[in-house]
Amino acid sequence: MGVSSSPNALNSSLVARAVYAAIRECASTLRPDVLEAIRASWLSSKDAGADSRQTSVLHAIIENALIAERDNVPICQDTGTVWVCLEVGEELSVPGGVFREVNDAVARAYEDGKLRMSVVRDALFDRSNTNNNTPAFCELRIVPGSGALLHVLLKGGGSDNASRVCMLSPDAGASGVAQVVINCVREKAANACPPLVVGVGVGATFDKVAGMSKHALLRPIGSPAQSDEAAAFESELLGTINACGIGPAALGGTPTALAVHLETAPCHIAALPVAVNMGCCAMRSATIDLMKADII
Repeated sequence: MGVSSSPNALNSSLVARAVYAAIRECASTLRPDVLEAIRASWLSSKDAGADSRQTSVLHAIIENALIAERDNVPICQDTGTVWVCLEVGEELSVPGGVFREVNDAVARAYEDGKLRMSVVRDALFDRSNTNNNTPAFCELRIVPGSGALLHVLLKGGGSDNASRVCMLSPDAGASGVAQVVINCVREKAANACPPLVVGVGVGATFDKVAGMSKHALLRPIGSPAQSDEAAAFESELLGTINACGIGPAALGGTPTALAVHLETAPCHIAALPVAVNMGCCAMRSATIDLMKADII
């Protein structure tokens, strides 16, 4: 990546260049933390003399990722929809048209990368293909500070189809939230290409909680949780999920999930919103610091 950015250079062209670069990288490069977690599971399975089928599946996932990166070809045939999340510090000024050039960048990245076009014009009334994988699904978040992070996630249909939102009664508590997550994994994990990263959102409102669960997928595996309580809850959920025995490629064994990542937020006294967003074994996301990165 060339042409360095500066705090005064946050504009639509910079964002578009970052989106283009992220798509080209994500499509063929498995996120390093995910690859390392899969490799660790494979080594553990091999050393334990576990069922050769789960060991073989994990090895195949690793080999597929290495070939994709070496040959610069897609990790998965489902090259997904493009989710763009721009997190901007409240001390920065954001141009009104900051996403103006994103769709052009997406179209060029998918054409140049020979990636599958997977977006239809209207979910209900016109399911013809847009033929350029646009529009991208963009959101702007204002956060404390003066930084600017751009997150790009290529999200396959199988993993999104396996996700859900539930509005629980507050008295359902932590056990009710856990049951929603476990039931979702038991019912849908096989269609989401495990081993998974399971993003969980709890709180906010009906429309916001799904975004929280998706945002949770961006957190690197092994990084600190929101709090000690969240870390304990994540660990408990991960243990229960992996005890289900669904396993890699849903062929049995472990792991069914590499990690569970939780984000929580305030909510109404009468509500307990819960969302589960599955991240497949081909987790394709990138985070770019627009204040530091050099972007072509």
